[in-house]
Amino acid sequence: MKLVPLGDRVVLKQLEAEETTKSGIVLPGQAQEKPQQAEVIAVGPGGCVDGKEVKMEVKVGDQVIYSKYAGTDVKMHEDEYIIVKQSDILAIVE
Repeated sequence: MKLVPLGDRVVLKQLEAEETTKSGIVLPGQAQEKPQQAEVIAVGPGGCVDGKEVKMEVKVGDQVIYSKYAGTDVKMHEDEYIIVKQSDILAIVE
């Protein structure tokens, strides 16, 4: 079973949260801020979405930064994913 996004949707796998600060302080789980950086796992076909032509700018394997409150969290098997619209992706990390 795998996730296949539709339209301009993108499936992301969130990168791990930092467990220590830059100064070396260890953070407990609830104090860790949810990272906004993720890896692209699957990309929808794009096409005509809401009457506008959408060209997909990201590809599988890209590291991206996405909007903080964007997307829908999905859990499959033991993995957690986020499904977002391409417009919720702010940048590709190169």
